[in-house]
Amino acid sequence: MVITVAPTGAVPSKTDNPAVPIGPDEIVADAVACIDAGAAVVHVHVRDEGGRPVHRRDLYEKVMGGIREQRPDAILCVTTSSRVGAAMDDRATGLDLPGDLRPDMASLTLGSTNFPSRPNVNPPDEMVALLERMGERDIRPELEVFELGMVNTLHVLRDRGLIPDPPVVNVLLGSLGSAPAFVGDLAAFADRLPAAAEWAAAGIGMFQRPMVVAAAVMGGNVRTGLEDNPAGHAPTGTWTNADAVRFAADAAALVGRPVATIAEARRRFGLPAR
Repeated sequence: MVITVAPTGAVPSKTDNPAVPIGPDEIVADAVACIDAGAAVVHVHVRDEGGRPVHRRDLYEKVMGGIREQRPDAILCVTTSSRVGAAMDDRATGLDLPGDLRPDMASLTLGSTNFPSRPNVNPPDEMVALLERMGERDIRPELEVFELGMVNTLHVLRDRGLIPDPPVVNVLLGSLGSAPAFVGDLAAFADRLPAAAEWAAAGIGMFQRPMVVAAAVMGGNVRTGLEDNPAGHAPTGTWTNADAVRFAADAAALVGRPVATIAEARRRFGLPAR
């Protein structure tokens, strides 16, 4: 089971959980701890000095460079979220990093939905432009789907040659305004995805742990971390990103599945070795 950790995101703050990493040094240290706990993929967001989510090259360079220096083989996935910056040049900031700082992957949501506080807008032409830009830079898309209609879009874009095989997909369930987090819903997504897809389940908020367990049982991968579940919903104490990764590893062990090494995840995702 491949474990992806999303440590920061665009919304959580230290008010939600003091363990949310905000500054570049915090994000790097947190990512390293998660990799050592079993995460193969780190989903990277950055924040400015006031804690606001941004697409800023200097901050991406600090975070990507810091992780690469300490864990050079880790799979790094940079966000292209329109919630951080709606302009295309802003969204593509992380795709244009030079040399060894270039990400292995980049996330892209395959449609528009409502989140509890604001819409997540992804027009069709912008999705195509970002996929083309990823292809030009040899960056693998990490596809986020919140509704079954987004899976239909995935098939169309794959047929057009914009999504390489195997598609790497995160199924995000439980956010108000999109598909709910029931096992039956996850099964429907898994059934509709291309047979070759490497899919991971992610539950939003209180649904994170059930979806991690469901994915472990169903043979999928998982995405976890404080971006999706800042409160942690832990019985006691503070819930950290490394705790979330360890929970996923424990879920895999309970159903007799090994956690994928970074080298194994690279091979399965069609990424070159480092």
